Amino acid sequence: MSNATKHDLIVGVSKSTGLTQADTKIVVEELLETIAKNLESGKNIEIRGFGTFYTRIRKPRPARNPKTGEVVPLHKRVVPLFKYSNEFKGSISDALQPKPASPQ
Repeated sequence: MSNATKHDLIVGVSKSTGLTQADTKIVVEELLETIAKNLESGKNIEIRGFGTFYTRIRKPRPARNPKTGEVVPLHKRVVPLFKYSNEFKGSISDALQPKPASPQ
């Protein structure tokens, strides 16, 4: 199973909506840019039935360079996160469940 790219999303949305790929690309890029801008300004984005994009502050902590073993300080930082909704989790779980073998 391979990962889907932004281009794959554009092609899929284009096929299902009947929009051209050029128009769909504009919409997808604007959506992603709007999500990023809202997160940058400290707002959460809740999409019902899908999930919530939000940010969290990570505390400073010591880390270790795996090659050299040197201790490197990680400073306080803000990271983007995504929490899926229960509906989304259920639909993914149902879709990926192995189907029972039919009796022959």
